[in-house]
Amino acid sequence: MAVDLTGVLGTRRILSDISLTVHQREIVGIVGRSGTGKTTLMRALGGLTAPAAGELLLNGEPISGTPEGVVTIFQDYGNALLPWRTVAKNVALPLEGRMRRSEIRERVDRAIDSVQLRGRENDYLNSLSGGMQQRVQIARALAVNPAVLLMDEPFGALDALTKASLQDVLLDLHSHNDATIIFITHDLDEAIYLSDRTFVISGDVSAGDPGHLSLELDVELPRPRHQVRTRESPDYLFLRHTLGDAIDLARG
Repeated sequence: MAVDLTGVLGTRRILSDISLTVHQREIVGIVGRSGTGKTTLMRALGGLTAPAAGELLLNGEPISGTPEGVVTIFQDYGNALLPWRTVAKNVALPLEGRMRRSEIRERVDRAIDSVQLRGRENDYLNSLSGGMQQRVQIARALAVNPAVLLMDEPFGALDALTKASLQDVLLDLHSHNDATIIFITHDLDEAIYLSDRTFVISGDVSAGDPGHLSLELDVELPRPRHQVRTRESPDYLFLRHTLGDAIDLARG
C-alpha cells in the first residue's frame, strides 16, 4: 500500500504531506500523541474518509471508497459487534450473501480456532470478557481473508495481561498468513514489539499544526518475539529510547 495524502476534516487541515509505502506481509505501527491525526489517517487508509489531496494505492491501483480486501478493527469492540448475535454469527456477518453456507461455516470455524475461541462459538457477547470480544472482532476480520488489516488502537481498552496475550495472538496469526498489518497505538512498547517498522506522527491539530510523519524507525528484532526476552534485549531498549526521544521532541 502506497500512501501520499493530505487530510482535511471540515475546515481544519488534519494531516499534511503523509507519504509512506507499506509492503506485503509487513507490520507497520503508527504512534503519536492524541490530537496528531492518527485516526483520520486510519480512516483514510480504510476508505472511510476521502483525503483532500494526494492518493492511496493498493497493489498499484488507486483506492476509491472502501477497498475490497481492506478490513479495519476498531478499539471500541462494543460498537463493532452485534450483541444479539452469537460469536459465530458475528464472525460470519461480512460473509453472508457472498458465498455458500458450507464455505461460510468453514471460514468461521477456522477464524474462531485461530483466536482460541473454540467452545464459545454459540455464546452471546454479554458472557464474554472485553479481551474475548476483541478476539471476536479479530476473527471476523480474518474470516474475510484480508490483504490489509488496519487496527485503530485495537488493544487500548484492555488490561495489561489481556493486551499482551492478544499481541501474541496477532503475531502468531500473522506468521501463518500473508496479510499486511497497519496499526495505530499510543503505546511505545506495543509499537516496537509488534512491528517491522514504526512511524511517529507529530503535530497538534487543535493548534493549527497538522499531523505529519516525523520519524521512520526500522524494528529489526528477531521473530518469533517473546514478551519478556524481546523487551529485555539491548536492541529493544535502544529502539524504545529512540522512539521515546522522538515523541518527546515532537511534543517540544
